[in-house]
Amino acid sequence: MVNHQEKMRKIGVGIIGLRFGLSHLQAYMENPQVEVMGICDLDDKRLGEVKAKYGVKVAVTDYRDLLKQKDIDAVSVVTPDHFHVEHSVAAMRAGKHVLCEKPMAPTVEECEQIIRTSDETDMKFMVGQVCRFTPNFILTKELISKGTIGELFFVESEYAHNYRRALGVGGWRKDPKIGREPFLGGACHAVDLVRWMADEVEEAFAYRNHRALPDWPRDDCTIAIFKFRNGVIGKVFCSIGCYRPYTMRSVFYGTKGTIISDNTSPHIWLFLGEMEDMLLDFIIIPVKLTGKNIKGEVDTFVDCVINEKPVELDGREGARTVATCIAAIESARKGKPVQVKTIK
Repeated sequence: MVNHQEKMRKIGVGIIGLRFGLSHLQAYMENPQVEVMGICDLDDKRLGEVKAKYGVKVAVTDYRDLLKQKDIDAVSVVTPDHFHVEHSVAAMRAGKHVLCEKPMAPTVEECEQIIRTSDETDMKFMVGQVCRFTPNFILTKELISKGTIGELFFVESEYAHNYRRALGVGGWRKDPKIGREPFLGGACHAVDLVRWMADEVEEAFAYRNHRALPDWPRDDCTIAIFKFRNGVIGKVFCSIGCYRPYTMRSVFYGTKGTIISDNTSPHIWLFLGEMEDMLLDFIIIPVKLTGKNIKGEVDTFVDCVINEKPVELDGREGARTVATCIAAIESARKGKPVQVKTIK
């Protein structure tokens, strides 16, 4: 009798950053094709606690020491945005595949540096745009692709959050020296989602203000209008200071129907056709509520590494989302439409 468990190929992984990175660690622990070989964090106490709880062999405060471990094949980079390029490039240069949390990097130029490194080293690089692994949005994508609601003509999404108690480790999200842009750091979720559902964005026009979090260094509310390559138009709203439960409520309008979908809801709404009394016929479709579904993201990355599959959410795809966000930010500054930079 063949013991398939013995023949199962495994990879060793490491995690850089143990705040949100803890969710990566837990997801890796649940994957039978993974052994978590090392962790890295600047907080010695947190590092020791996680090492003891999960039985990880190597725990270091310097990411370069982690990358020296020969039994680590891949790493998750789960550090603040402005460290993504440094950590990702170093990992690939060290022969490690990389799963990097969103946004890919704060600038298009840094994204292009990561892309070049992935190309030069032949290491896989994946961006953690987790909405693509959320059951609600996966089903929405399938329905749109099948033509269930006809031809898309308008799409909208929102990133509504309250950052008052989400400053990040050391308060980096609010640090004026870092100058994190909320529309890139947060709304990249919604921007990536509408890109995935509709098409590439050609042009952005945006307005923003700074009233909800006046002591923060950047404008906290942005509304961006997008013109897509295929003629679809769209909108993304971002607020990091609104008093409202976190949501990414999204609506997709087609010539035959409409879909309302949210990653915090256990169902999606599908509206189809017109009835004689002019009321829309609708269907409520239940879906599994998985939260951010880091497990789905991690499992996809592991599958790409072990089975040498191409990465759909690679550096170029991640960079296109960053370029779209940057165009909206520049438009709000300049007060005029801005073309989205083409990523090759």
